[in-house]
Amino acid sequence: MTDLLIERRDVKGFDGLPIAVHMVGQGRDLVLIHGYFSNAWTNWIRYGHAAKLVEAGFRLILPDLRGHGESAKPHDAAAYPADALTDDNLGLIEQLGLTDYDLGGYSLGARTTVRMLARGATPRRVILSGMGLRGLTQTLDNGGYYTNVLTNLGTFARGTSEWMTEAFLKTTKGDPVALLHILNTFVDTPADVIANFPQRAAVICGADDDSNGSAHELADILRDGHYFEVPGNHMNAVTRKELGQAMVDFLTA
Repeated sequence: MTDLLIERRDVKGFDGLPIAVHMVGQGRDLVLIHGYFSNAWTNWIRYGHAAKLVEAGFRLILPDLRGHGESAKPHDAAAYPADALTDDNLGLIEQLGLTDYDLGGYSLGARTTVRMLARGATPRRVILSGMGLRGLTQTLDNGGYYTNVLTNLGTFARGTSEWMTEAFLKTTKGDPVALLHILNTFVDTPADVIANFPQRAAVICGADDDSNGSAHELADILRDGHYFEVPGNHMNAVTRKELGQAMVDFLTA
């Protein structure tokens, strides 16, 4: 993926902190938001999804969420109020002057996308990947799991889910203090609000991924929802070429 020409710039977060944005390709604007513990490069570029989408005619706008990647990672709890990630990304849309664009994300990125829609974002089309309905209506359902991982690093038996989550944290060079604060930003979105989103939406999920509830349920409740199944579970579906292909298939249909 080294042949992708990636432009890096900063936008201002809601409180003025720098939020790194990676831009690649030419064509229709597509904002994609990565998952928890991850970053734009790992989620979208490393496994070839970005290259597929660029080839299909899109300009990708790939932010690193606050507390992640190359964005600011303050350790002060005050930098992580409720809906902070939503505020940052609504600000990104405004600062880049985007009006006709598509929007999506994986896991926490999908949750942030839904919060943006609930707060008035108006993309033409939406991609919600690695997400089920429960993960949007009960956002801290897995909060205890991640709190346990982040506060007990180095104690987990090899091969356990916690050990694998910690291993992923190491590969992305995640900041445990900042990531723990991220949990405080989560805001639930009621099912009736989600059901009223007018956009055509793809729900793309691993066949063995139920970590955020049922993706089928999410696709069914959306006014114009379309379900795409790809191989894998929550941790590894994002590494599969089928994820990027499903995104291309949806956006070019």
